[in-house]
Amino acid sequence: MSVIYDHARYARIGISEAVFCAGKSIEILNRLIIELSDQNAPVLFTRMTPEKYHALDPAAAGRLDFHIESKTAFLNGVFPPLQSGRIAVVTAGTSDIPVAMEAARTLIHMGIAHTAFDDIGVAALWRLEKRLDEINTHDVLIVIAGMDAALVSVLGGLTPRPIIAVPTSVGYGRARKGETALNAILSSCASGVTVMNIDNGYGAACAASRIIRALNSKADA
Repeated sequence: MSVIYDHARYARIGISEAVFCAGKSIEILNRLIIELSDQNAPVLFTRMTPEKYHALDPAAAGRLDFHIESKTAFLNGVFPPLQSGRIAVVTAGTSDIPVAMEAARTLIHMGIAHTAFDDIGVAALWRLEKRLDEINTHDVLIVIAGMDAALVSVLGGLTPRPIIAVPTSVGYGRARKGETALNAILSSCASGVTVMNIDNGYGAACAASRIIRALNSKADA
């Protein structure tokens, strides 16, 4: 089976094609890594589990910068850093960090600066209050929360910055693997919040990249 990679996507939209590893065979991944190594352009692999990474041919695995917690890997390094623009990656709880790390690694791949703000959920509002001024120094906020995802609505009422919300599959019983968090964000009274699919840290980083690149384009005009 041939695999066609969209080499022109970065030039077209400022976001390169990522290789989504879930569902791909080890044979296909080995072939992609070797073929894309010759292109000498940065490539991001997402949802690469440790099991898949360790099953790769050593010649292929050795070319990757693999990060176990985010389940991502870089091939051929990362893109040059943008001159301006910073993203805050905010998590409600430490259980949300794997999704946050997927977003963070995607931002690193794209050359976009970010700051992580972990474990500032609404169960202890003083944690958010203590860091709000620093959070507001960033251009875009990626807010990642499971359970009732209340942090999204609270931040939505406290910051003028664009918010990209990511519901996570963290939570007990009725959390329904992130469906409750997703519905809570969709029903939020905080106006203008952008919502990603459950656990989609990669998509949130891509959305943030579009905003930052638009700001950079206006600054250069």
